[in-house]
Amino acid sequence: ATHVAERRMHPVFSLVNALPNRFKRAMPQIVFNPLKTEERYAEYWEAMATETLEKQLDSKSLINTQMARNVMLFIGDGMSIPTITAGRVYLGGEEKQFAFEQFPYVGLSKTYCANMQVADSACTATAYLGGVKANYGTVGVSAAVQVKDCQAQADPLNHVASIAAWAQKQGMATGFVTTTSVTHASPAGVYAHIANRNWENDAEVLADNGDPNVCPDAAAQLINSPVGQKLNVILGGGRENFLPQQMIDSSGAPGRRMDGRNLIQEWKNQHTNSAHYVENRKQLLSLSNRTSRVLGLFAPYHMPYHLDANPEEQPTLQEMVKVAMDVLDRQSAGRGYFLFVEGGRIDHGHHDTLALRAIDETAEFGKAVGLARSLTSLDDTLIVVSSDHSHTMSLAGYSSRKNDIFGINDGQLAADDLPYATLSYANGPGYDSNYSREKGAVKRKNLRHINMKNKDFMFPSAVPLASETHGGDDVAVFASGPYAHLFSGVYEQHFIPHALGYAGCLIERNMCSDKGVERRPR
Repeated sequence: ATHVAERRMHPVFSLVNALPNRFKRAMPQIVFNPLKTEERYAEYWEAMATETLEKQLDSKSLINTQMARNVMLFIGDGMSIPTITAGRVYLGGEEKQFAFEQFPYVGLSKTYCANMQVADSACTATAYLGGVKANYGTVGVSAAVQVKDCQAQADPLNHVASIAAWAQKQGMATGFVTTTSVTHASPAGVYAHIANRNWENDAEVLADNGDPNVCPDAAAQLINSPVGQKLNVILGGGRENFLPQQMIDSSGAPGRRMDGRNLIQEWKNQHTNSAHYVENRKQLLSLSNRTSRVLGLFAPYHMPYHLDANPEEQPTLQEMVKVAMDVLDRQSAGRGYFLFVEGGRIDHGHHDTLALRAIDETAEFGKAVGLARSLTSLDDTLIVVSSDHSHTMSLAGYSSRKNDIFGINDGQLAADDLPYATLSYANGPGYDSNYSREKGAVKRKNLRHINMKNKDFMFPSAVPLASETHGGDDVAVFASGPYAHLFSGVYEQHFIPHALGYAGCLIERNMCSDKGVERRPR
């Protein structure tokens, strides 16, 4: 992924057997056999419903109102509800579940920005990490700051403190993990206050006629801000934003900084010998159990998609989360920790209408959530899983059960007598790869003659755009652990950190004050 591609994806605005014939009628009369013989009988479904009822009664009969000593927030960037649905089929069938879908409490989050109907990852990060709705393209600042307004960014009155800052005030260990650059919009919400999400290094600030001394870039804030300096764990990509232009990193990629600073070295100089910088999987998994802080930058910019990654060089999201939890648990000294985790490349797959990549990234994200829940106690660790915004991918048609989710609909032909894909997008670059122009007429290509299993296949889109847009629909929120019940219902996205803060005694009104208990003293 390049910065050019980044701009394209995120523009900044100033404001068993079927019948032989596949019918084309609106509601085709299709006959498919049930997946399993027992599914023909009502008793099968009644038994399943009874089992689900028992689970619901067990999980909700006793509400957990203990203090959340540890708080973890997982964000699947762009993980819309259709993405989750398609992901289940990718896991093995419509009846499958991601680990987070087994959490007892589920809600819906409204994702719009303060000034935009459809959100980006910047304003949403401010919402779910800072508790305030902000303008499109801005991170960690209030809606008083318009995009690219350097002077407004510099005004501390406009800064929005994140839940990581709240946790640090309580003496908790803190950190974040992402598959994108650590300076990207979502993780930047942990530590930065930026008027333009693209200001990931000083060159980007200068390109917008800003003064990096007045409005420092994200990488500089990560290394030098009060919150950034206290982070125990920083794992993701983005080396180029920390290195000067004249310096080449271990992969042969040049740095992007114009100020001549090596921020990686500055980070090393700030901390003791128990702080370690790593840039490959072996170094990460070989960290000493005395490690107090870790900065891991595993790619020049975003980490590779899981489908493209060299498993010898690139850690998985699951592996990064495991290391992060180990470090944070040791460094918390019983005071607890806050961990933010982003599966960031789900979003990038969707922007390029690369549905296979997006859904594979979702599966990797699900594994990381499952690991985190399996290693922590429901009694004292609150885990919340959500998305920052939706996308325009839909799952459509009348296919048979377990039909290839990345293939064609097997129950219906379109009006042009051609098959259509089960997954498609409202807009995006997939338009050109799925339509042809013949004698002035635009015709769909025959998908039977295209390898849709190719991870680089761009799925069909209705409107031609260089980059598929985000969607404006609500996203799901899944919660498990202390005060997980607060996350049921439909609410504004900026409510999320307030509920986390209540459960973890991190904000003024919290369960500790309401119950007359104290957070474990330092």
